[in-house]
Amino acid sequence: MGKKVQVFMVEDDHNFGAVLKSYLEIHDYIVHWVDDGKHAVREFRSEDFDICILDVMLPNVDGFQIAKEIRFSDKNIPLIFLTAKALKEDILKGFSLGADDYITKPFDSEVLLCKIKAILKRNEINEESQPEKDEFELGKYRFNYPHRFLIIDGFRHKLSPREAELLRLLCIKINDVLPREMALKKIWGEDNYFTTRSMDVFITKLRKYLKDDPAIEISNIHGSGFKLTVN
Repeated sequence: MGKKVQVFMVEDDHNFGAVLKSYLEIHDYIVHWVDDGKHAVREFRSEDFDICILDVMLPNVDGFQIAKEIRFSDKNIPLIFLTAKALKEDILKGFSLGADDYITKPFDSEVLLCKIKAILKRNEINEESQPEKDEFELGKYRFNYPHRFLIIDGFRHKLSPREAELLRLLCIKINDVLPREMALKKIWGEDNYFTTRSMDVFITKLRKYLKDDPAIEISNIHGSGFKLTVN
């Protein structure tokens, strides 16, 4: 059995949300359901999801704003708007924010399920077509992930396994935000106070190792995570 797909769903209609959640769970999806826009982005960053289903009309923060912030944290995650807002300008706005589909209510549940499967399959093919990088050019540095070497001017610095894992995640997300929770769960296996403090120490170490190139920066993104940039 493969890993179950994790669905992040934001829907404020409790009757509709409960029915849709049950329907998806019957078809072997794991559904994390949030009913208030105010908490949505924080909840999204607390797990590693495979696809998002967003309503647009929500209390406090609407689905379009949530989509913007989700795209800021993860530019590749598939995203479906599922909403009663059927005006042309709303549909165009949804797609302009990077939606993979925009479905208006009422809708056929089987059609939704087919669209989810098609989007996930397309995403899987795209990921498989891009082989995992194991060497990275970072300004004056070269980072060899399999051997855990950080090389500058012929000098090799050997990284610890967790230092190498963390730097690799930052490199994969270069010029984008690496969500703190994602890194903690991938490298430490859990997200708590102690692992968070440990990660902060590793970030400090990586900054020290990369200090010989002032064009390289690892910045804290408040409330989100870290961003590796090369200017």
